[in-house]
Amino acid sequence: MTHPDHLKALHLYLPDLAATGHLGMQLAGLLRPGLKIYLSGDLGSGKTTLVRALLHAAGHSGRVKSPTYTLVELYVISKLYLYHFDFYRFRDPEEWQDAGFREHFDGAAVCLVEWPEKAAGLLPPADLDVSIQINQSGRDTRDITITANSASGENCLIALQPASSS
Repeated sequence: MTHPDHLKALHLYLPDLAATGHLGMQLAGLLRPGLKIYLSGDLGSGKTTLVRALLHAAGHSGRVKSPTYTLVELYVISKLYLYHFDFYRFRDPEEWQDAGFREHFDGAAVCLVEWPEKAAGLLPPADLDVSIQINQSGRDTRDITITANSASGENCLIALQPASSS
C-alpha cells in the first residue's frame, strides 16, 4: 500500500449516522497521548455525535454528554486521559486562558475541542481539524473535512484513508 508523502486533508461524505459512528470508531483507534482534535461546524452539525462515537469505540461505556455548560468533561479509558471541551459559551478567547485549561494541553492527554474558534489564537495548534457540514441531500448526511496540522495529524490521515484511494 502506498501513501502520499504529505497528506494534508481528507474529504469524506457521511451518508448517515452509522457512517458518523464508523468515523468515530476509526478515530478512536488513532488516539495517543498529546493528540489534539478540534471540531468545527454549525449547531447540530454532529460534533458531539462524533465525539460520543469516538469515546464509546475507545471503551467508555457510560453516558457522553456535551460539556456546553461545564466546559470540559474528563474520560479515563485504560491509561488514556481524554478531555472533551466545548467552548460554545465563550464570549471572549481570554475565557480559555482564565479557565486554566492550558495544563490539559501539555501532551499527556487527548484533547477533543468543540468550538475551538471561540478560543482563537490562544489554543495550541490542533493535530487534526475536523470540519463538519450538514449536507443538503438529507438530514443525517454530513460532509467532513479533516485537516492535518502536524506529523501526528498526517499519520492519522494516512490511517483514515479509504482503502480505494490507497
